[in-house]
Amino acid sequence: MIKHIDEKELSTRIFLNYKRLAESSYYQIDEVFAPEDYSWPADKEGRALLSFVSHYKINGKKIPCMEEMLEKFPSKLNEKGYMGTTRTDVIVEQQLSGHSWLLRGLCEYYEQFSGDSILDFIKNITENLFMRTKGSYSTYPIDRSESESGGVSGSEIGYCDNWLLSTDVGCAFMSIDGLSHTYKITKNEELKKLIDEMIDVYLSIDKVELRVQTHCTLTAARGMLRMFAVTSEEKYINGAKEIYDLYVNGGGMTYTYQNLNWWNRPDTWTEPCAIVDSLMIALELYKITGDADYRKTAARIYHNGFATLQRENGGAGTDTLVTADSSWDYLGAQMYEAFFCCTMRLSEGLWYINENVKLLYAETFGNVTKNADGVYCDGDIIYALPDESLLPYAEEIVSVDGMNLAPIVKYYRVPKEIIESAKQKILF
Repeated sequence: MIKHIDEKELSTRIFLNYKRLAESSYYQIDEVFAPEDYSWPADKEGRALLSFVSHYKINGKKIPCMEEMLEKFPSKLNEKGYMGTTRTDVIVEQQLSGHSWLLRGLCEYYEQFSGDSILDFIKNITENLFMRTKGSYSTYPIDRSESESGGVSGSEIGYCDNWLLSTDVGCAFMSIDGLSHTYKITKNEELKKLIDEMIDVYLSIDKVELRVQTHCTLTAARGMLRMFAVTSEEKYINGAKEIYDLYVNGGGMTYTYQNLNWWNRPDTWTEPCAIVDSLMIALELYKITGDADYRKTAARIYHNGFATLQRENGGAGTDTLVTADSSWDYLGAQMYEAFFCCTMRLSEGLWYINENVKLLYAETFGNVTKNADGVYCDGDIIYALPDESLLPYAEEIVSVDGMNLAPIVKYYRVPKEIIESAKQKILF
């Protein structure tokens, strides 16, 4: 049996996220620009703009803050045309990462509405912030002591040679995404050389050993896929495949088709940003290669991994990790909402799902059995043992091996006070 995405469900998800962005003061003009001392320059602003444009692409509606923030944008830039302090002595990893999102937001806006001033913003950020880093990526520090540091929002952890590093290990290479989008628009061949340098170095790094963040790695892979779409050069699709395979088969993905925030750290949490990335990469690889396994994984990510990441208020939050090595055997909320990143990034994910809704179907057989990992499922749909507080929100309940199991309950339907303590036991 084919289980298509419930389009009413998807419309509800989109509406709730739109409402969160359109009505919360955090995303309005008085608060949308982060404080000057925020250690992620341009990160919030870029994610917000990308989110606003994503909703415009879905429904043609402009969230008012989108135009308001662009009017105010020039006053927030430094003398070099980007955000944060100007540094010539050191490369600030989080500054590069944040500006990748800003480039994505500006590029998406430019593709929808054009505008010479927007193109100037894009070119100035690229030339004055990123191009000066050319030739430096081979010095990215990979010889580090094992660390368990880092929160849901990453932080700076100090200097190493000419780098100011982040607990979001590898986030400098997230910039492959924003820079690839810039290359798509400008066709700047010097920029392509920088992108190639970043890709070559990042593919050479042992991401599992370094405990790199899965989100920045998957985002970099999306940039590689964009470079392939623009140039048709096989090296880019090969790089994206390599990262996808490492993520799926090398300890990056959980039993519930979500992500470990860092490789080799099974007692941390998921991150919706990375789950969005994983779905987009899998489905784009299917479109390019025709390999049905990619499509199936993308569908499983939506039908299982997306089940709990969106909350009743329309935002997105982190969950427990369900893996053989984690201390949990249940799926539950860790942080109710990561409003400073994942709520905004969810918008692009919902746009992408809406564009590809017909491809994201799941196959079921009417018989719940254990898969290779020992997890109960019916084809592409995982079944869990929910606690009593979640039973009223379960789509169906089936009796298997003397237990009442249900598909993973979708948290956007469940009140906050229940989500914060509810558990769904994943049997394996």
